[in-house]
Amino acid sequence: MIICQDQLIVKEYLSGKIGRNDLCRKYNISTSTLRQWRIKYNENGIDGLKSNAGKAKSENRGIWLKKGKTLEEELKLKIMRLEIENARLKKGYIVKGGGVRKEFITTLDENTKS
Repeated sequence: MIICQDQLIVKEYLSGKIGRNDLCRKYNISTSTLRQWRIKYNENGIDGLKSNAGKAKSENRGIWLKKGKTLEEELKLKIMRLEIENARLKKGYIVKGGGVRKEFITTLDENTKS
């Protein structure tokens, strides 16, 4: 098991041998950071302090860039694009163009019903 610095700091704080402010000065962290770590530790133990950085959040991550997509991946991509367009319409805007020439156009003043 790999122990990270935040885990060691929280354990040192919970041991009661050093005060909060002194501990924060010692490791050059803010008191709010220590409080957030302590809350995560109290809620989920050591597992609460494990970092999720760099871990894929979605099975569809990178599907936009992949070449030689399967039919299933193409359909997932099309659904994702339609969901994004639907969310934008609900918020009252559409996107025209792409890249540098991308424009966000408000649709709130327009009658979208035909």
